[in-house]
Amino acid sequence: MRNQFDFIAIEGVIGAGKTTLASLLAERNRARLVLEQFEENPFLPKFYEDRKRFAFQTQLAFLASRFKQQQVMTNRDLFDEFVISDYMFEKDRIFARLNLDEDELALYDNIYGIMTGISAKPDLVIYLQSTVDRLLNNIDKRGRDYERHITPDYLQELSEAYNQFFYHYNKAPLMIINSTEIDFVNNTEHLAYIEEQIFEQPIRSNTHIHIIPD
Repeated sequence: MRNQFDFIAIEGVIGAGKTTLASLLAERNRARLVLEQFEENPFLPKFYEDRKRFAFQTQLAFLASRFKQQQVMTNRDLFDEFVISDYMFEKDRIFARLNLDEDELALYDNIYGIMTGISAKPDLVIYLQSTVDRLLNNIDKRGRDYERHITPDYLQELSEAYNQFFYHYNKAPLMIINSTEIDFVNNTEHLAYIEEQIFEQPIRSNTHIHIIPD
């Protein structure tokens, strides 16, 4: 299998399957796996209980954690390896714009602007698109207690924000996978199909590819 990438980032709304797909691809293709450390954010459970009250603390904690990872990922020694991550640094601002008020967002943007200049740049971004019903089903299956407060309305807001972000995204080749239609966990043919599209097909800059197998 031919690999033309040093760094692949996988993105999508909560419950889309980012971590699962990143883990499968990393294992099958001998890549270094870099996962978002959401469990280390002490404000996240509180955020899902009261978005308005804990949004700013949650956002800054994520920004700091992601920035620390970015510093490691931009070390050239790391890129002697092929890296797959279950997030991209730029996603942080999607949540910030959705959850912070005007003054909080202005302060956040000042900090974000300093950090984003040295973040690792992916060679390919994979966006897992999904319906809200499928997201809710996946969230329910993994059974994280604090995620029971996630509402369909919030997932719909996030989905619209992600779609808007990636509609305008042009900083790296973008592959869009309809994860509602594909079962890369239980169907090895679907997973192999995704790998073929990533590693065997030419991917040009600013190309959007919707993957739906026969």
